[in-house]
Amino acid sequence: MAEQIVYKNVEIHQDDQIVLHDVNLVVNSGEMIYLLGKVGSGKSSFMKTIYGALPIAAGEAQVLEYDMNTIRRSKLPYLRRRLGIIFQDYKLLTDRSVEENLLFVLRATGWKDKKLMKSHVQEVLKQVGMETKSYKMPYELSGGEQQRVVIARALLNSPEIILADEPTGNLDAETGQEIMDLLQNISQAGITILISTHNRLWPELYPGKKILFADGKMKGADA
Repeated sequence: MAEQIVYKNVEIHQDDQIVLHDVNLVVNSGEMIYLLGKVGSGKSSFMKTIYGALPIAAGEAQVLEYDMNTIRRSKLPYLRRRLGIIFQDYKLLTDRSVEENLLFVLRATGWKDKKLMKSHVQEVLKQVGMETKSYKMPYELSGGEQQRVVIARALLNSPEIILADEPTGNLDAETGQEIMDLLQNISQAGITILISTHNRLWPELYPGKKILFADGKMKGADA
């Protein structure tokens, strides 16, 4: 399996404060990895370094063969097109329909053919069970439906890695399980998924590699 993320002795800062240190991690293609820990333990900060929203303070870091210490701002869009990001608070454009939300992303990432774009949007919406809701506005959808649209948005450019930051944090248990079913199906299709969560039930129901964030460090949860 190809190594997609390699961190060696990495230090991560937020507002001049050390959030994580001695971060050593290798993520191989197709893995499903849980980032476990309390709120404020550094999970989101770590994820931000993967897509270049937070710089590496020290150490060596590679993501999809990009050196995150030296990557130029102009290259970040190319990296981010190979990543899918799922936010807890959805970040959907509230003044546009589901279809328009997804078309907006395709236009922003260089798609031109309108017919092909519409066809592709329907394809990813079908993957997440939302193909009949493309005309709906975000406020007309339940939390679970909005998160399905967010997952569809993350899948638009056929990502190699999906970063899911507390994807079930705002959902009830039953809806959360439906979202986890969906993420597991995506993982089984060969896409690497990193899931930040404080829900210890998910790794038991949907097995994957566990990494615990505590005391400014990352370690195997079973260590």
